[in-house]
Amino acid sequence: MSAFSLEPEQTAWCAELRALAAERLRPLAGKGEPGRVNRPLVAELGRLGLLARLFSSGALDLCLMRESLARLCTEAETALALQGLGAHPVHAHGTPAQREHWLPRVADGSAVAAFALSEPGAGSDAAALSLTARPDGPGRWRLTGEKCWISNAPEADLYTVFARTTPAAGARGVTAFLVPADRPGLTGAALEMLSPHPIGSLDFDAVPVTADDVLGEPDRGFRVAMGTLNLFRPSVGAFAVGMAQAALDATLAHTARRDAFGGKLSDLQSVAHRVAEMALRTDAARLMVYAAATAYDTGAPDVPKRSAMAKLLATETAQYVVDAAVQLHGARALRRGHLLEHLYREVRAPRVYEGASEVQRGIIAKELYARPEAR
Repeated sequence: MSAFSLEPEQTAWCAELRALAAERLRPLAGKGEPGRVNRPLVAELGRLGLLARLFSSGALDLCLMRESLARLCTEAETALALQGLGAHPVHAHGTPAQREHWLPRVADGSAVAAFALSEPGAGSDAAALSLTARPDGPGRWRLTGEKCWISNAPEADLYTVFARTTPAAGARGVTAFLVPADRPGLTGAALEMLSPHPIGSLDFDAVPVTADDVLGEPDRGFRVAMGTLNLFRPSVGAFAVGMAQAALDATLAHTARRDAFGGKLSDLQSVAHRVAEMALRTDAARLMVYAAATAYDTGAPDVPKRSAMAKLLATETAQYVVDAAVQLHGARALRRGHLLEHLYREVRAPRVYEGASEVQRGIIAKELYARPEAR
């Protein structure tokens, strides 16, 4: 892939997003309750036009949005991303009626979306889903089973739900359904997690769905899921890069002014070299994220590999950078309310969700052996 750099318009837009995050979004995020959907924050994202842009932008624009917001307000970044993840299957595979009913509400922030793929026994192994869609007449099913670790559950207004319609068929027997939250038999509970954004479980007790609720085609839901993840995995990397950059910025400021051993902390070679390593890894991850997003936007054949590489490198990098930043700040970084204390809790989850790091390595290896010409 050819080298590239951001256009001046893109750089200016990123600066504008960071300003909006600091001035308009961070105050609303501060008023939210950890582990709960912050509807005023979602609504403000809608008023700013950022949610609507989820459905008109390419992968690179999505990455720029997520990275820019994450540098100043991780809560706003996550609220934006979850709206996109939950509603993208509706945008890409929904019927005209589904799109007309739901997408304007997601775009203006009046409806909260969620992507319901993971289960207690099928987190990383998405083809092993056990939520069952039992036939209930022509073009009708009943959903029975459980979903777990679902972001925005149980408070979302609509769920993209993946259920098994053909037993023992692996990935070929999964169907994607658009399930409104008010369907009878659908209940859920919030889960207390390390990550501060809302995550919960969902219970399906013979929840009725029909052919009008199918996203795409019956038994082709795995394709819907993987298409969505191929788009969003590089932008998970962008989220990670944004957090890494925030941690790096804080560390540069702290080490430059902190008195230590007769000088500044930055005068110590061990500190300066550690900060240099943090910057090196952050920039390398950013370039890989942008390359993967550009590959998606240009229809390159190796998108699954590039998406996996970008997500893997960026999330592992962010973990390193945030941890190093905490070490260089010392005990103050562990105090509740400190930026790095917040980032330390935020940074761990992206190495697990939308495919754990081990899954990304498996995807990369599979693509390398399947497409030797793409090495």
